[in-house]
Amino acid sequence: MDNISRRSVLSAGLGVGLVVAVPGAAFATSVADDAGIRTDPFLLGIASGEPWPDGFVIWTRLALDPVAEDGLGGMPSRNVAVAWEVAEDANMRTVVARGVEQARIETAHSVHVELRGLRPGREYYYRFRTGRHVSAVGRTLTSPALHETPSSLAMAFASCANYEHGYFTAYSRLAQDHPDLVLHLGDYMYESKNVINSGKTRDHQGPETSLLQGYRQRHAQYKSDSDLQAAHAIAPWLVVWDDHEVDNNWADEIPENQDPKQLNDTAEHFRLRRAAAFQAYYENMPLRASSVPAGFDMKIYRTIQWGQLANFHMMDTRQYRDDQLAGDGWKKNVTERLAEDRTITGAEQEKWLLEGFKNSTQRWDILGQQVFFAEKDRNVAPEIDDVSMDGWDGYASSRRRITQGWVDANVRNAVVLTGDVHRNWANDVKVDYRDPASPVVGSELVCTSITSTGDGTGSTADPVMAWNPHLKFYNDNRGYVNTKITKDALTADFRTLDYVTTPGAPVSTKASFVIQDGIRGLQAQ
Repeated sequence: MDNISRRSVLSAGLGVGLVVAVPGAAFATSVADDAGIRTDPFLLGIASGEPWPDGFVIWTRLALDPVAEDGLGGMPSRNVAVAWEVAEDANMRTVVARGVEQARIETAHSVHVELRGLRPGREYYYRFRTGRHVSAVGRTLTSPALHETPSSLAMAFASCANYEHGYFTAYSRLAQDHPDLVLHLGDYMYESKNVINSGKTRDHQGPETSLLQGYRQRHAQYKSDSDLQAAHAIAPWLVVWDDHEVDNNWADEIPENQDPKQLNDTAEHFRLRRAAAFQAYYENMPLRASSVPAGFDMKIYRTIQWGQLANFHMMDTRQYRDDQLAGDGWKKNVTERLAEDRTITGAEQEKWLLEGFKNSTQRWDILGQQVFFAEKDRNVAPEIDDVSMDGWDGYASSRRRITQGWVDANVRNAVVLTGDVHRNWANDVKVDYRDPASPVVGSELVCTSITSTGDGTGSTADPVMAWNPHLKFYNDNRGYVNTKITKDALTADFRTLDYVTTPGAPVSTKASFVIQDGIRGLQAQ
């Protein structure tokens, strides 16, 4: 890929549609000449996602007042025509596709355009216009042709950005590293009003989100952040949610707090809350029409192929899971977690993933998912375990079936990517963690948070590593992970910031690990 700087991408040329790429009329088409929009409506930025060999999704959402209480961004109560175009250059001179979409009031004036007919493995640029207002220019890519093996892929992944806990500097540093693909593994926004773990740096607008207008308002507040906008504009994203996009520690149709005496805590009310959260999530993410919510259901698990180099299996470990046992936290000797019928994925998603392993011809099979995968036992005594009920330890048989599934399918290289825990970890993955002779069958890379829990301590030691020898690295800073994926190796750089409670922190690499093709386990670099 051409080494176009982030600055040139953001400054050059400053509904749902399925579009075949053909040159068309001039960008300044009269259809989008909306004189009623008198100030800049592109305050929420632009984004792209879901790359495939001949296209991708480009996204924007119009807003004049992003934090308006009704969640509609201060927009007029009507549809607004939005012109878009895609070009081969950052100056938008070699246009290959253009058209007009309606930003509809029913979807909070969001626009999703699904492009088809482009060339595989190419860099493209895109922008939007309505009236006299033109958006920033974004960079995006198509994935390689399915039979091709590209020489490399620069992929970054991140999670857990709490607006109240700090500034999103890590997103701008990620953009400056110029990845070709970004995975966001959940907790893109937080539903809460009150900070639990650290002092506030800046405030959420509105109360805890539970209604559609609140979720729309909260997403818009996050999307207004310039650092986040920079990260969206630099590369296509693959996104999945975790819990805070809906409700802390939710499971299927069960909210965090269950009190039948309180209307807001009933299962019926939570289904309505989930439907509202899903609707707002779709409206604010560069997702395909296949992810349009159907009531309180929304399918986000899917596989994106990067030629013959990698499969990205994007998972959903919230919507179909059994409820957490014994509360949602750490518990000792909860034998029910070992039950064979417990699931964190649901039967249908598990079948989809296992079939994906069987059908894979790619060099790397990468699971983009939310919660800690490897076993992490806080108790040194082997006869007493103390594990988290919210991660895969609370669903041990589900984890074993997935892990054994890639072993049985002879997956060449299995790598699990994880967010959620606000710390960096690098782990070897086994089928049986209680058997010292059990072989390593894969690797897990856990990214820390963008801001959640605040600045962090900088610590690189956790006592549990002494009796969990498969846990190879720990760090308590904020940041993200950069990877370089080739036929021969996957290299992961843990990129960290010393502080987030004030803006502008520099970034550095805390540690690097390599996974060699065909060699199980992490190697420190």
